[in-house]
Amino acid sequence: MIIEKTDIATICKNDGKSIELFFKDFSENYTTFADNNIIIEFSDGKGEEKQNILLFLQYSKGHRNNGMSFVIVIDGIDIDDISDEIIIVPTLVEAHDIIEMENIERDLGF
Repeated sequence: MIIEKTDIATICKNDGKSIELFFKDFSENYTTFADNNIIIEFSDGKGEEKQNILLFLQYSKGHRNNGMSFVIVIDGIDIDDISDEIIIVPTLVEAHDIIEMENIERDLGF
């Protein structure tokens, strides 16, 4: 797993592992970036099944309940088949936009 910190989020990038192995790495390192907005970035999600993405649902719920953003970047997944409690976007730019909008909403008290 490759971890990159930006001014608005910590980006966790898959370094070519299966989603299951990436999830294991993510789980082991979660406490080191739990206080930041998180972007999970998969370069190519084609062929991945939704149950693999849903591994991150528990983290998404908890992170969002703590007032932080949690966004997964993956292309090739039908977002209509995924729970509304997990945010999935196809590009990193869209992930940054989501986090900026959620930061504004939090600042306004929504």
